Amino acid sequence: MYQHRLSTTDPISLNEVNDLEGKPYIVEGTPDNDLTIYFENEINRQLYEDIPVECPGKDFSHDIGNNVDEGIDQG
Repeated sequence: MYQHRLSTTDPISLNEVNDLEGKPYIVEGTPDNDLTIYFENEINRQLYEDIPVECPGKDFSHDIGNNVDEGIDQG
């Protein structure tokens, strides 16, 4: 099932982008499940693009999860 979502709230300024014509945007996600994000201006779009990815999936040597079995009822 194809799902296309649209966000007209600029994630940098948090202002609503009312007139979408000619406004910068990016499309995140996959062809079957994507999100189009609109920005007030090109500067905000670039600031958004420059935000580093929190978990790039390259270094899994540290696990901050609680992966112990202590306290789990085994019966």
